[in-house]
Amino acid sequence: MESITKNRQSPETLRAMIARAYGADQVPDAESPDWVSELGHGWFNVAYRIRLRDGRQVVLKIAPPPHIEVMTYERGAMGIELAALDLIGKHTSVPVPTVDFADRGHDLCDADYFFMPYVDAGNLGIVKDTLAPHEVDACNEAIGAATRELNGIRGPAFGPLAGPGDPTWRACFLRMIGDVLRDGERRAVDLGYRYDLVRDVIAAHADSLDEVTEPRFVEWDLWDSNVMVRDGRIVCVIDHERAFYGDPLIEAGFTGIDLAAVGDPTAFLRGYGHAELTDTERTRRRLYTLYLVLIMIIETDYRGHTDTAQYDWARERLHEVIALFGEDRR
Repeated sequence: MESITKNRQSPETLRAMIARAYGADQVPDAESPDWVSELGHGWFNVAYRIRLRDGRQVVLKIAPPPHIEVMTYERGAMGIELAALDLIGKHTSVPVPTVDFADRGHDLCDADYFFMPYVDAGNLGIVKDTLAPHEVDACNEAIGAATRELNGIRGPAFGPLAGPGDPTWRACFLRMIGDVLRDGERRAVDLGYRYDLVRDVIAAHADSLDEVTEPRFVEWDLWDSNVMVRDGRIVCVIDHERAFYGDPLIEAGFTGIDLAAVGDPTAFLRGYGHAELTDTERTRRRLYTLYLVLIMIIETDYRGHTDTAQYDWARERLHEVIALFGEDRR
């Protein structure tokens, strides 16, 4: 996926980064063919697959350049990912990459970066069409179980992993979705609805947020394209830069409850072990789906997409979500 947030570096800079992380003796021979290749499936950071001199394969992930404006919630995303990986590794059995080396000094390049081992497995978002339906169901059930385990981590407050947080989930979520709307207004992104109408919908249903009183670790971006599988089993969950402390019901796997277009959530729900949603939970879930769809519309401007497919798809989904709240005004 092409995006202006991808901070590509020259071979010379990449080699200097390798030397710092693994030592000069592991820098690949400059004449060696195919020592580096870009992993192009990601949507935000640039990632390189690198073969070290001793044959080990690693991945280098680099944050966006500082001159590129990102959405408010994406600021400092790589620091969030490093914190999330540390928490997950210490408190769960969910398989995630180990961090070989992280550098936030910005002297070799203008952004944070880190190295991790390369995971030799298939990306579920890519390979799922080659799997039998029961294999896809098994993977989605495993994603549900992994999500539940991640949600078992308790936080000190709602919001950023590193703080400072909000004392209530209502305050936290209203700030989060408010930031997204302000990001859209700043770029004059056309939602197909007036921004004030969207704010009115949120305000009318904000009471449902008060039911959430305990901050839990939320991965939020755990969907099939962030899951690596081998022989029908999850071997690694990647891309943790959107994690925060909040309401587990906001997790990506629950989105299909509201939007059929994202896929049937049955296997995920079975793996998670979630009972049927109450009326209040269903209202909250609709607010969270609204939040996701707004991001999907607005981020296309920030990432400089020239293909309108995501924007058009998300605009249609916004119409569906607004209708769930009983609104049809534009």
